[in-house]
Amino acid sequence: MTTELYPQHLLGLCKQYQSLMSSTDIDHLIISSGSQSYYFHDDHTHPYKAYAGAQQWLPFVARPDLFILISREGKPRLVWPDKPDFWHTTARIPDGDWQSLWQIDTARALKDWMPALQGSIAWLGPLNPQLNSLGLKLEINPDRLLLPLYYQRAIKSDYEIACMELASIKGVKGHLAAEAGFHAGKSEAEIYLDFLSASEQLSIDEPYPGIVCLNQSAAILHYEHKQWQKPDSHRSMLIDAGASHLGYCSDITRTYCNNRTPDGALFEELLNQMEALEHRICEAAVAGTDYQNLHQTGLREIAAVLLNMGICTLPVDEQMDKRIPQVFSPHGLGHLIGLQVHDVAGHQIDELGTLLKPGDDAPFLRLTRRLESKMAITIEPGLYFIPMLLDRMVREIPQHGCNLDLIERLKPFGGIRVEDNLVIADTQSRNLTREAFQALEA
Repeated sequence: MTTELYPQHLLGLCKQYQSLMSSTDIDHLIISSGSQSYYFHDDHTHPYKAYAGAQQWLPFVARPDLFILISREGKPRLVWPDKPDFWHTTARIPDGDWQSLWQIDTARALKDWMPALQGSIAWLGPLNPQLNSLGLKLEINPDRLLLPLYYQRAIKSDYEIACMELASIKGVKGHLAAEAGFHAGKSEAEIYLDFLSASEQLSIDEPYPGIVCLNQSAAILHYEHKQWQKPDSHRSMLIDAGASHLGYCSDITRTYCNNRTPDGALFEELLNQMEALEHRICEAAVAGTDYQNLHQTGLREIAAVLLNMGICTLPVDEQMDKRIPQVFSPHGLGHLIGLQVHDVAGHQIDELGTLLKPGDDAPFLRLTRRLESKMAITIEPGLYFIPMLLDRMVREIPQHGCNLDLIERLKPFGGIRVEDNLVIADTQSRNLTREAFQALEA
């Protein structure tokens, strides 16, 4: 499917870039995938991830020291690194019909091809140490190119949407295996390995380090640890983990509970209400919607859940005035997604780079733009029992109306987050995550 859609995707990129180059008087644009970097005073490399601006052009996973050359006319040019190496596997240019759309060359160094370029030159992506020795005059990562390109990247081509669909399927396969591991009583580390195996990836392949939280660890939003030791009781699990396909990401979160544990039925009811809340917000996320307003809707919905469950007795409006929902849900509703998990330009509202920062009531909101058709986003409301924030609420918010005894009963479950990936449409957006779950659970 992606193979059939790639030529039109590449044609669209060429038109977009060449039009921008013409309007900015750039004759040649070099896009660098980046190089391997090393740990300090060590010969081991950091995990490598290609610059997203290079990966966007390629129907295969980009490797280090690869360059893309765009000129105002003609095919894009791929400069493949020719570096014989007996220590490592020598990467070969991938086969496929895509090659007919490119001019493909090999080179061992920048000096083998860059000095021949005539006219104005711009460079996008990580710098290369060889640049200093060439003595060429060129613009390095100019805002006049990056700002419009990053702004436009929020709108996905059909090829990009197809890649994200396949990334969602891989991620959901992993989530189903993780759910089974939770119910089988496995440890966080064992569940994580089940996720990786089912999604057919190594940890280095993940779009972001997967999060697997059992019980109260779910109250730590970016929980880093994966314990080998099994807890005494499996009350709940929050897993936030995704997969990639040709550089495009899925970012999926699910929460599960064991209703046979003490207060398990209570937490299950809370989880059901959050699932329904998340579904309603996804339904409301269509073209023309202001994402900041959607975030505020999410906070009001969380306030209603707190009231329905008896966690807070204050009416919704009073909760909003006192910022009670932010105590239980301190992060933003979601973000752009694509070549990066938290994709660029979430606060950028035009091609000139004008920023619209979120207000003080939503400091961690990563997306403030109005939604447009074929924009890819996440929706991920959460409700957590975070001791630090609860203690601050007790100290700083008089008459907070919260049932502290009930909260103590729910703390051992940590919290809830439910996250789906959407492609925005005019009337009913595509939920790539739910589609994948439905297809695989059928």
